[in-house]
Amino acid sequence: MMIKTALVGLGSVNKNLLTILINKQERLQRDHGICFQIVCVSDSSGVAVDPDGFEAQMIIDRKNAGERASSFKGFRKGASVENVLEDTKIDLVFEASPVDLQTGQPGLGITRTALAKGISVVLANKGPVTLAYEELKNLARGSGAALEMSATVCGGLPVLNIGRRDLIAGDISKLKGIFNSTSNFILDEMATGRSYDDALAEAQERGIAEADPSLDVGGWDTANKLVIIANAILGQTVTLKDVDVTGIENITEDDLKNARADNKQIKLVATYENNKLSVAPIALPQESFLAHCTGWEMAVELHTDIYGIMYHKLWEREPVPTAASMLRDAVNIFEDRARKASL
Repeated sequence: MMIKTALVGLGSVNKNLLTILINKQERLQRDHGICFQIVCVSDSSGVAVDPDGFEAQMIIDRKNAGERASSFKGFRKGASVENVLEDTKIDLVFEASPVDLQTGQPGLGITRTALAKGISVVLANKGPVTLAYEELKNLARGSGAALEMSATVCGGLPVLNIGRRDLIAGDISKLKGIFNSTSNFILDEMATGRSYDDALAEAQERGIAEADPSLDVGGWDTANKLVIIANAILGQTVTLKDVDVTGIENITEDDLKNARADNKQIKLVATYENNKLSVAPIALPQESFLAHCTGWEMAVELHTDIYGIMYHKLWEREPVPTAASMLRDAVNIFEDRARKASL
């Protein structure tokens, strides 16, 4: 099955996705009967189209050399991704443009257009589903397109998949999580005496921190993920306005030292309990599960009525698992369609 694919955003996540597609090409064909043909690429300079497909390694090499989509063959001056979706055969959009919590753009507009035309979308960009989850799900339902977003919550940790697929008939009464590895890394490094600025710089260098790092340290990236979880698996209908958010900007080395003296660890924790949503630094008892979520780790603790209490953790220092989650979503979409078509 040849899947004609648009790649929106050519930063760390989608470049890693391209590397995975190269390295796993034979495996994807052998095990799943799937091949992704990249016919559209887009970054902040614009959009380029090649109906015969761009060579994945070429995209990586040229982006690493500092080139932009505007220098690619097939660049469409003045065109938007939405324009391309209107006149080009495309089956799937991998959307990993920068997060914008004010307007959701450009990701929200691209996702709307794609779903309205019956084109499936896999998101790493949290903005569209943070701001317009119900609208986008309704668009997908109406057109028959698929909308998947497991990469928007904790990268490779399949929080949404666990909630939607594995907790059949179960209710989640309480959820706690550490959803932002950048903030977690910074707090751990500060506890060893490293400066806040130096730790943040390393997170940015590794491509883990958001393009706007205030989303990480201000708690908004965590809040985004909590909103997505609430809408997707907790049966809520909420927005960012429904989350009380406090970041880590005001946490000092003394705060961390005092917590350690009390046998506690300060962590940026997302909480759902008694139908309330919050994000805040919390001094956790050293023996608790989340207190042991260190450095580049993310974790979630789920309290359920019939499945017990579940603990899941992921170590993610690079954006590879996030990219892999996008691939997982895409394969699931098209395998599901193939199964339904064979019935």
